[in-house]
Amino acid sequence: MSKLYKPLKHSFYLRDTLDVAKNLLGKVLVKKVKNRLLAGKIVETEAYIGDHDPACHAYRKITKRSRTLYQIGGTIYVYFVYGNYYCFNIVTEEEGRGCAVLIRAIEPLEGIEYMKDNRGSVKNIYELTNGPSKLCLAFEIESDLNDKDITGSSFFVSNPLTEKKFDIAVSKRIGINVGKEFMYRFFIKDNPFVTRHKFNKESFLLK
Repeated sequence: MSKLYKPLKHSFYLRDTLDVAKNLLGKVLVKKVKNRLLAGKIVETEAYIGDHDPACHAYRKITKRSRTLYQIGGTIYVYFVYGNYYCFNIVTEEEGRGCAVLIRAIEPLEGIEYMKDNRGSVKNIYELTNGPSKLCLAFEIESDLNDKDITGSSFFVSNPLTEKKFDIAVSKRIGINVGKEFMYRFFIKDNPFVTRHKFNKESFLLK
């Protein structure tokens, strides 16, 4: 099964950040761990754009932490949040742009029992990976992956094995205090694995 998943090429990530954030939906995040294959469909993303977005770590400055965001698209950016959890992003566009897409939620496909072991006492599968820190725990994504290439052979994003149509919804970003007015959050409408999957008046469908 693992041989059927193939990493997307760098060219996928070198495009406009908002386009990448939308086009990552429905793709499959794949990680090989201890002879096991973990796979999950990406169902929710958020875009961060450094030149005008105060919520982006690259906003108007280069720091020890944010320098990863200025690398070429396809670079992994992992950061620690709230002193306890990791968040996983993929850098986008050309080198020096300071942009990335946060992977907010996935729908588990393979290696589900292993993910459950990593998460501990999660009984409801819909709570397993429905948030950026939850999916990092389930997939064992930590700081050692920061600065690495997402197009490698052991951790990558692939096209799905079977294409399925879905509607893409967009809304304001959630879980942040600054820059929350930007409509940079994208998710698969009605997918129960999305962080907040209910379609409300602040969301709308993309044409």
